[in-house]
Amino acid sequence: MAGVTTPPPPPVALGDLSAERQEMFTQRLHRWWPDLHDALTSLYGREATSRGAQLVSLAAQAFRDRSAALHRRDLQRMLRPDWLQEPSMVGYAAYTERFAGDLRGVAAEIPYLSDLGVTYLHLMPLLQPREGDNDGGYAVADYRSVRPDLGSMDDLEDLAASLHGDGISLVLDLVLNHVAREHAWARAARSGDTAHREFFHVFPDRTLPDQYEQTLPEVFPDFAPGSFTWDDEVDGWVWTTFNEWQWDLNWANPAVLEEFASIILALANRGVDVFRLDAIAFMWKRMGTDCQGQPEVHAITQALRAVTRIACPAVAFKAEAIVAPSKLLAYLGQGRYTGKVSDLAYHNSLMVQVWSMLATRDVRLAAHALSHLPTKPASSTWLTYLRCHDDIGWAIQDEDAAAVGVEGHAHRSFLTRWYAGQFPGSNADGLVFQYNPATDDGRTSGSAASLLGLATAQSDAEVDLAARALRLAHALVIGWGGIPVIWSGDELGQSNDPNWAEQPGHEDDNRWAHRPRLDRERHDARHDLSTTAGRVFDDLRGLIRVRSALPHLHGSIESRIGPVDDPGVLVTVREHPLGTFVGLHNVTPTWRSWPGHRAHELGVDSSRDELTGASLTWGEDGNVWLEPYAVVWLTT
Repeated sequence: MAGVTTPPPPPVALGDLSAERQEMFTQRLHRWWPDLHDALTSLYGREATSRGAQLVSLAAQAFRDRSAALHRRDLQRMLRPDWLQEPSMVGYAAYTERFAGDLRGVAAEIPYLSDLGVTYLHLMPLLQPREGDNDGGYAVADYRSVRPDLGSMDDLEDLAASLHGDGISLVLDLVLNHVAREHAWARAARSGDTAHREFFHVFPDRTLPDQYEQTLPEVFPDFAPGSFTWDDEVDGWVWTTFNEWQWDLNWANPAVLEEFASIILALANRGVDVFRLDAIAFMWKRMGTDCQGQPEVHAITQALRAVTRIACPAVAFKAEAIVAPSKLLAYLGQGRYTGKVSDLAYHNSLMVQVWSMLATRDVRLAAHALSHLPTKPASSTWLTYLRCHDDIGWAIQDEDAAAVGVEGHAHRSFLTRWYAGQFPGSNADGLVFQYNPATDDGRTSGSAASLLGLATAQSDAEVDLAARALRLAHALVIGWGGIPVIWSGDELGQSNDPNWAEQPGHEDDNRWAHRPRLDRERHDARHDLSTTAGRVFDDLRGLIRVRSALPHLHGSIESRIGPVDDPGVLVTVREHPLGTFVGLHNVTPTWRSWPGHRAHELGVDSSRDELTGASLTWGEDGNVWLEPYAVVWLTT
């Protein structure tokens, strides 16, 4: 059918561009129009063609306004479509104000980031939020301005250009599920504007909300129970999944999609390289479900990605979807959405299993769980991490636990207590977040150093073991493949902020404990190997430097788990066309062995450790011996 796949003619807005530039836009339009039209048809039916034409006009205007430097970046990345998968991609995440004060301060810290080996910088929400409590910036009041204390949009654009000059990509959050109650759209709805009321889910009484809530989980049961809030001004019950001042958007209204397409294109033209699509799972509502991960979520992402590809193909999407492993790959593209949605997704399972191994000093649960993950599309990439700004939710699947003789709920409860220092033998100094006494479920807050006992170590021997454990944990994340992201402060071994509750609005949210301001004294001592900060920084920088030179760690290659011969040793294997990568990880504070016949089978018996240059430590028993918390990277 001609009307389905034939794109509209290039908008007249391009008329004053060169013939070559117009041809470039036309070719992109022909390439991405089928994806755009298909997604819009799924969402809006017969309106797809007209809505698509409107989105193409937005893309054309953004293309026309895009700077020469960013057009050049588009071309470079079109020629290297695997740029996100290269081993040199290493991330760092921080709150701007806690890392460097403001955007100009971040620009001044580019040498520090380059020193560590960072090529991907994720700055936490910096667009204008509501005043007062704002969920760490995720209650956005204006997507087109920067928080005044951090700078201006011009400062953001200048920072992006400076980062690009040093080979660093800029990543920003884009909150898709909701806006602040103070956002202009919500203000208009409260003032009686019918069109903007349709931007939200507003109900005149509790009939439908009560029906929805029969199957809706509570995200923050402690301080935001329920999923609906009565608002006098709008005279109705508003859908508020996260907080009463965060209004869920109605993505069934095509005007919402058009607004966000415009926002994405404007920020991309400021130099943003990657958008972290926050709370993406919650965007589409369907009665009788948990309203997470509905098929329309992926159609929305496909539509936004297609528009972005037409105007600025250097830009990528990252799905913030902390869901069960069986549901995660849909955000990277499955079935009709393969290769058409997000380019990156968080590997939550790896993060949880790393902490589980370190607490139990046993790899069997992790080996089983990680071995049974479905294979991701080769064109997409994992975002791996040891922790992030959020709490750690103990997403241990009951069936995985049962497969290795463990009861799932008991194990999750153990992890909560272990990392809060409430279990015999634990030296962790974390905090329990959102504990539910009715279900005995809890989550964990804490910096990596605090969770691993580095912050509470009393002797040189304890410091040494904790630092070894931190290096091992980072190595598991950095050596898995994809883009590893370090949370600010962990590269210096920073502990929890003891004064986290003193700032107004933070007192009920102990996640602020693991979001400390970067310690300038540690920052300045990072090359002094006699200090803990220096040791941790040097360990991490060494891992990053070696990773960047190993093609085996290209993100298109999958890691697989090797046989578990010793429950204290996790083996990872990556088969690259240039050779095999084998990672050995002793997750215990004691010496452990790896069977020598495995080394011979994998062809690494004569290999040297890529991290240290040392030969394997062979015992008289013919096995390879690994020191406490050892990590060894071998290649053929």
